[in-house]
Amino acid sequence: MKARIKWVEDRTFIGESGSGHELVLGAASQPGDATPGPSPMELVLIGTGGCSAYDVVHILEKGREAVEDCVVELDADRAETDPKVFTRIHMHFIVKGRGLSEAKVKRAIDLSIEKYCSASAMMAKTATVTHDFEVVETAG
Repeated sequence: MKARIKWVEDRTFIGESGSGHELVLGAASQPGDATPGPSPMELVLIGTGGCSAYDVVHILEKGREAVEDCVVELDADRAETDPKVFTRIHMHFIVKGRGLSEAKVKRAIDLSIEKYCSASAMMAKTATVTHDFEVVETAG
């Protein structure tokens, strides 16, 4: 896996993935200024949620569950001192579909966080990672 980061100006950077996707990231130049994009640590948190959401959808689809939507809301704390690693991450999953088995949704989330999601495994080295979920029935 490869990536490239290019400084643009001030605290603005362009990140390019090895697959050719680009995004703007950075921080405000001064307190109160707008940010040009998510900060690197926001991207780490987003990546953790994305990794797990991908797994959950994949596992439910393989189990022939009629999953229609999966949202992960993350809430995290960071250490006060450098390096300001994540110390707590809570992931709240909202899984929508028709006739979803709550037990299968729970199993998919547990498998993701405990076995398959590389990002949550890395985050668990410094942070307490917790999760909960809700299943929402959709109209068929």
